[in-house]
Amino acid sequence: MPAVQPLLLACLLWGVGARTAQLRKANDRSGRCQYTFTVASPDGSSCPEQGQAMAAIQDLQRDSSAQRADLESTKARLSSLEGLLHRLAGAQTAGAPGTPETPEGLPRERGQLETQASELEAAYSNLLRDKSVLEEEKRQLGAENEGLARRLESSLQEVERLRRDRCPQARSTSQAVPPGSREVSGWPLENSDFQELKSELTEVPASRILKESPPGHPGRDEGDTGCGELVWVGEPVTLRTAETITGKYGVWMRDPKPVHPYSQESTWRIDTVGTGIRQVFEYSDASQFAQGYPSKVHVLPRPLESTGAVVFGGSLYFQGAESRTVVRYELSTETLKAEKDIPGAGYHGQFPYSWGGYTDIDLAVDESGLWVIYSTEDAKGAIVLAKLNPESLEREQTWETNIRKQSVANAFVICGTLYTVSSYSSPDATVNFAYDTGTGSSKALAVPFQNRYKYSSMIDYNPLEKKLFAWDNFNMVTYDIRLSKM
Repeated sequence: MPAVQPLLLACLLWGVGARTAQLRKANDRSGRCQYTFTVASPDGSSCPEQGQAMAAIQDLQRDSSAQRADLESTKARLSSLEGLLHRLAGAQTAGAPGTPETPEGLPRERGQLETQASELEAAYSNLLRDKSVLEEEKRQLGAENEGLARRLESSLQEVERLRRDRCPQARSTSQAVPPGSREVSGWPLENSDFQELKSELTEVPASRILKESPPGHPGRDEGDTGCGELVWVGEPVTLRTAETITGKYGVWMRDPKPVHPYSQESTWRIDTVGTGIRQVFEYSDASQFAQGYPSKVHVLPRPLESTGAVVFGGSLYFQGAESRTVVRYELSTETLKAEKDIPGAGYHGQFPYSWGGYTDIDLAVDESGLWVIYSTEDAKGAIVLAKLNPESLEREQTWETNIRKQSVANAFVICGTLYTVSSYSSPDATVNFAYDTGTGSSKALAVPFQNRYKYSSMIDYNPLEKKLFAWDNFNMVTYDIRLSKM
């Protein structure tokens, strides 16, 4: 009983809270006391029939079946996704053999692939570099082949010309021969080609030998020996043509004061296009020079600049590249004998001739020796002329002219007088100024000078041959000159 009372009290309290709970006490059929506790349904007004209960149970079963079907469908989709993922993993493994299946192996494999890619790129770069080297060698070989082909063609033409031009036979003449003289063979003097003649001793009156000079060309007895003022320059005579682009401009020389082992015909040539010019081609005689076959090639111990070099007394004198230094190189021993800076002289394009070419310092030779033509800031671009000691290269005497260096195309010295040329490209240029170092005065001239090939980059005087030497647009030429009598 003590246990029943709390239960009854709890039920009573719950019934009061629900307001629909009832507790009944009655004896059952056996006479025993029975308590009945009744609670009203919160949403049903009456108890359902048995059929309605069965319908509710069936609805619950259908709902459960639908939920089970949805669960099975979800399981199927999940299995399909797992299969797809498995196939993708298998394809990656087949596409990269040896690829680790674990995530930890991926960085290592990536590093190996990057290393292989770097090695391939390096090998490709090496191949490209080798290809460029081979192409350059091919180009050089092609240029050398073309040069050899031109030289061969020139040699064949020369052989053909020599075969064609045979010596004419002596012809009899009906002209009366003076007493005491033998008959002289007649030759076609109008043929200017080279002829091989047989030397014979004959006695001929002087009146038959002396002839008048051709019109416009002075005789050699009119002031071409000794010194005087330049009054005439002849037409250019072409001796040689450069074969390659490096011969666009340059300098060629003969020694007016030759020493052993060289002679008056020894010739030197320098192609001055490009940088690092060191090669000097030496020809033992005029025929070698005309054919283009050097007997020796000097390689200078330091590069030269521009076209102002000269040969005098067995030495080559030139301007050192990118400097105001004049250098003396002895040709027979192939050694440098002297170097000397020209104080204040412009160089490397400061005061060149009008055609450019870094012609700031120009060396020259005349009957009295070695000269240098240049300009300075103090002279404000006017030509400065200095006499040099050929051994030490010290300046012995200096003259400042009133001729602006960049206004003239070139200059040379004859008998102590500086002459300038008006243009390097005009076919009808002139020798336009003369500066006499003896009097220290200058004057204007108008001596015609012909630039046949329209790009004269070098003009020098050779006092031994009494000619001007020039380099005109690949061509090495000479000019005869005439000097007035003193």
